[in-house]
Amino acid sequence: MKLTERKILVTGCAGFIASHLAEELLARNNRVIGVDDLSAGKREFMSTMLGNENFEFIEGDLLNMDLAPALKDVEVVCHLAANPDVRLGAKNTRIHFEQNIAVTYRLLEASKDHGVKDILFPSTSTIYGETEVIPTPEDYGPLVPISVYGASKLACEALIASYCHTFDQNAVIYRFANVVGTRSTHNVLHDFIRKLREDPQSLEILGAEPGTTKSYVHVKDCVSGMVAGAEGAREQVEIFNIGSRDWMTVKDIADIVVEEMGLPNVEYRWTGGVKGGRGWVGDVKKMLLAVDKLESRGWQPRLSSKEAIRRAVQEILA
Repeated sequence: MKLTERKILVTGCAGFIASHLAEELLARNNRVIGVDDLSAGKREFMSTMLGNENFEFIEGDLLNMDLAPALKDVEVVCHLAANPDVRLGAKNTRIHFEQNIAVTYRLLEASKDHGVKDILFPSTSTIYGETEVIPTPEDYGPLVPISVYGASKLACEALIASYCHTFDQNAVIYRFANVVGTRSTHNVLHDFIRKLREDPQSLEILGAEPGTTKSYVHVKDCVSGMVAGAEGAREQVEIFNIGSRDWMTVKDIADIVVEEMGLPNVEYRWTGGVKGGRGWVGDVKKMLLAVDKLESRGWQPRLSSKEAIRRAVQEILA
């Protein structure tokens, strides 16, 4: 799937990962149409793009807007708009149904009606649930997500695969590890930094010590992986994990945040967590993705999990 000199729609373009992807696509000589309702995304994340003659921004809600103008002559749809808050699913199940599943269905319907042939979709490591094989490869199964968010992304994967085979489209689906870096607006790093600014002496940490153990990938590595996966796709529906080859605990993250903030003798106060020490309902305790498949297409993460976390903390503090 070529990602140069094409007309590409990027949904959620004012968001964290999507804004980085849109910039990369523009740098690769594509015309980019960006759609975002700015409910979570920020206009300033598009500051380098808004003056570019090859970029057009449409403000709108994908759940009810007329999609025809956004899809006119579009060749590739990069569907990154979603509600990414995993914890929210335990409080409001309808949010992930509407903003993830219903929006994806609506966009797929419009895309096939407008002759779009290529689709890029970011899924998530949470579709795997609690796995017995670590690192977890793309062909692991059965897939039993333990969060409503993970279930909604798995439903979207199934919809996309079915549309591709029914309407002769192509798709590349990416299952992300935890993505960190500049323009992120909420994750454990923001939570820790906010708490330590309020109280530099102690830090409340959700869960039981040392917390969950997971893999992290910097957004720059994530975007380069998306491009490599798209251009290296060989199947009608291709699935790639994107992550780092190592993992780390929540305590490791806290140690890096405290060190980067220059705070001595911080007391960690663990809440004990839920369901065996998890930070919240639906929180996977261990996650490390196998990335051999994407590496076979020429990609490698430049930063390890710990390097990605340290870089991201520095970016937030800056």
